[in-house]
Amino acid sequence: MIQFAKDILQKIENEIAQVCSDDMFSLEQTSHMVNFIKPLFWELRANVSLFKFEDEKDEIDFFKRLKPEILSRYLYYNKICNIITKCPIGSTETQREYFTSELGNLKYFFDRNLDFYQYYRSKATHLDNYYFIRGYMNFQLCTDSSFLDKDPAFSTGFDYKVAKILCNDMLNIYLNQQLQLLDKKQQSDKTQTELSNFKLKWTGTKSEAIEWGYGLFAAKILNNGNATIKEVMTFVEDTFDIELGDYYRTYLSLKNRKKDRTAFFTFIVEQLQKRMDDDNL
Repeated sequence: MIQFAKDILQKIENEIAQVCSDDMFSLEQTSHMVNFIKPLFWELRANVSLFKFEDEKDEIDFFKRLKPEILSRYLYYNKICNIITKCPIGSTETQREYFTSELGNLKYFFDRNLDFYQYYRSKATHLDNYYFIRGYMNFQLCTDSSFLDKDPAFSTGFDYKVAKILCNDMLNIYLNQQLQLLDKKQQSDKTQTELSNFKLKWTGTKSEAIEWGYGLFAAKILNNGNATIKEVMTFVEDTFDIELGDYYRTYLSLKNRKKDRTAFFTFIVEQLQKRMDDDNL
């Protein structure tokens, strides 16, 4: 029976490796794992319920280690399904409160079972005969057991608690990862907001901006020279937060100047050369 349980656990681990290779689970993935594990768990139950272990050591090993490992996977993916489906659609803060509340539920289970947590975590063995041998647990009093697991021939009651501890360990990692992702999203949103608020505003004249736009167009330095004049002027308007209006009429006015038709570019060149010549800048 020990080997039978190990084989089932290995099947589950192999399926997890194929279906859930990373920690970012979808509802489809978690539902698949629940449906994959459940029949294997029922198969294990059918075999163990009628099985008599050769000695107490094997029975303790099964109910303290192997069965909880299998059941914890089922509990974990089933809980993830519930978390995903019930996750509120709303602000980052709303979702943060939701995941934080789920973490609080883990602490509640920990507080209720503190003595057993300490026993299990310390790798103590002196009460194993009570905790992990069938026949001692009163299932009417063991309210922590799931409906899957209230069969005295298949459970000691405390093996379910071990499964919950293992499940909660995994849930703790998952929930903290969700909170970290929310932190990253919040920081990303903040950065995007700051970037959108940071915009250079054109403080020269509108005709100078139009001359600048036509210069970019004539130089064919945008989109390998394939940008249209409309696209270039839209780019200038969006970049420098300015409305150019009838830029073609202004262009005709620039074109018909009798003196220095590119006065703005001349000014730019002069200012750049002056800066280059000034050793103090």
